[in-house]
Amino acid sequence: MNIVVCVKQTPDTAATVTVSDGEVSWGDAPLVLNPWDEYAVEQALLSKEAHGGKVTAISLGSEGAKDALKQALAMGCEEAILINDPAFENADSLVVSKALAAAITKLGEIDLAFFGRQAVDSDTGVTFAQVARRLGWPALSLVAKVEALDPGAGTIAVERMLGSARQRLQTKLPAVVSVVKEINEPRYPSFMGIRKASKAEIPVWSKADIDLAEVPEAALRWPEIFAPPKIETECEFIEGETAEEVANKLADRLVEEKVI
Repeated sequence: MNIVVCVKQTPDTAATVTVSDGEVSWGDAPLVLNPWDEYAVEQALLSKEAHGGKVTAISLGSEGAKDALKQALAMGCEEAILINDPAFENADSLVVSKALAAAITKLGEIDLAFFGRQAVDSDTGVTFAQVARRLGWPALSLVAKVEALDPGAGTIAVERMLGSARQRLQTKLPAVVSVVKEINEPRYPSFMGIRKASKAEIPVWSKADIDLAEVPEAALRWPEIFAPPKIETECEFIEGETAEEVANKLADRLVEEKVI
């Protein structure tokens, strides 16, 4: 099987975010492989190990995004590709999906494309569906389990997590699959994997390399970035001999604070 896993480089979720003069800073915290994408990489690797083939990691970003791709390589992906072009600066999900779909098409004969549920920085969670739409492939979201994968028959059956309920679906390959963290436990890269990844030469594809004559204009723009004002809160306990007394006191306090 030929499998693609699309990943993104994001800030560490443990980083402290600050905004100064319209610029966002994460301090000294490093940028990392998007945590949701680790589960996508793991599922891609499990699928390859069960059915053979190879896994290619793709990311759109700056030169620094190679670090995220190298983590995917260290986990076990065979190849990695970075999409980097000035035309993709300030790209939103519509632009990113256009580029990713073009890169997947260029690779050719892909059976599955895995995505993490969302990126921890933008939290849109729609890029996988946009890529599927551009490719004309089925999109399977919120996948918590791959129940059956049959490359010979060209089918995949999954279990989706819908709150407290589960839904089983089956579709034809190729398909785009977006996974949730309940699907697996991402492996730690081995020492040999880390060494191999550190020496890997990651090709960089421009918009011309993926045959994109035009890049659509981003539909989403960030005209201003600012830190929300800090709100000081206090906790007040209302006591009384009876529930009715407590309720009356609560109502009085709410009126006093002009909540009601």
